[in-house]
Amino acid sequence: MKLYYAPGTCSLACWIALEWAGADYTAEKVDPKSDAYRRINPLGTVPALDIGGPRAMTQADAILQYIAETHPQRRLGVEGGAERRFAFAETLAFLTGDFHPAFWPFFSPQRYTTREDEASLQAVREAAHARIDRVMTHLDGLIGGGVHVHDGRRTIADAYAFVMARWTERLPRTWRAYPNVARFMETMQDDPAVDQVLMQSRA
Repeated sequence: MKLYYAPGTCSLACWIALEWAGADYTAEKVDPKSDAYRRINPLGTVPALDIGGPRAMTQADAILQYIAETHPQRRLGVEGGAERRFAFAETLAFLTGDFHPAFWPFFSPQRYTTREDEASLQAVREAAHARIDRVMTHLDGLIGGGVHVHDGRRTIADAYAFVMARWTERLPRTWRAYPNVARFMETMQDDPAVDQVLMQSRA
């Protein structure tokens, strides 16, 4: 398997999951905007995972679930009956559909206004703060008194939440302001696989 990634993006969550899974893979740094990468993923987004099929797999949550399902012995995915499967799917849907998009106006303010002056773009960025605070508060509640996002154990949701929560480092209110998230983030930072991925992604 080959994982295509870009530093600082949610593609690092898939890299962490591959490490946790003990998968046989390589990781390749790409420029998502390049013509070469768009031949791999026409959407120009990371991650993408090449498993030798007719096309590369895309979408972080789908790739994460694929990794979990193909390495069941590592218990990174859902377990149990319909209600527990729903709870896990709900958590991943929150991370994909609410958590990730909350940051879009902050990182890409030009998408949310027809104005091009810096004052208008900055206003969009600042408007994102409240939405980010809302999803961070919800994440704090999901973690509760433990150190994992779901089911009191390590899952692909941990990798996904960790990578995106790091983005708050660029905001006035960082992950350290949320006590449960802070405990989770510190635990993740102590994980050897996480440390290895972060170091290699900066190279």
